[in-house]
Amino acid sequence: MNAIEMKGLTFSYGGTSVLNGVYMTIPMGRFAALTGDNGAGKSTLIKILLGELPLTGETGSFEIFGADYKQFRDWKEVGYVPQQGMASYKDFPASVEEIVTANLYSRIGLFRFAGKKEKELVLEALTQVGMEPYRKRLIGELSGGQQQRVLLARALVNQPKLLILDEPTTGVDEKNTDEFYRLLKQFNHENGVTVFMVTHDRKRLSGLVDEVWHLENGVMIQTQTQEAENGDI
Repeated sequence: MNAIEMKGLTFSYGGTSVLNGVYMTIPMGRFAALTGDNGAGKSTLIKILLGELPLTGETGSFEIFGADYKQFRDWKEVGYVPQQGMASYKDFPASVEEIVTANLYSRIGLFRFAGKKEKELVLEALTQVGMEPYRKRLIGELSGGQQQRVLLARALVNQPKLLILDEPTTGVDEKNTDEFYRLLKQFNHENGVTVFMVTHDRKRLSGLVDEVWHLENGVMIQTQTQEAENGDI
């Protein structure tokens, strides 16, 4: 089964065309990267993948986990790590634990307290990214790298099958970037999580991802696969 499959997908804002017949297939369990210049349409593509943009009137097709986009309902199976996503939380008086728990509200209800099961999921997610010792700390007290790991835990707490990341290491130092990518590779290999990451960090893609896609002028091009790099195809 494919985690993501787009066939000839188009998208326009008003009369301005953004995606011009995108073909892209990401099989389950793969680690894929998306590159492209600013304004190429990457953000639009991410919003479509997250179900945030309607495709009414657009041509082509988009399937997620084998289901048509319009019929897909299991959005908790799709985790998301935004670019510099902690900026809105910087001065917010919330703990690491509370930030991660907030992503479970679709499961527990907006005005209900987390139960034992939810607390276990939060602890597991924070442990996975090495942030369990910081669970009571205020989010604004953490470094940029630590904040990004909290965001990763927040995305993983629902145990998604697909993890989408939008330039997740922007503003993060070299050491923490390497650690963040190591965690992503671990979740991909050991947990079977499909990873789709938008990035400008091309120098680190070799040996990290299985395939690289490039979006230019609204058209998607597959520029690299790990098999090709290794000389297997």
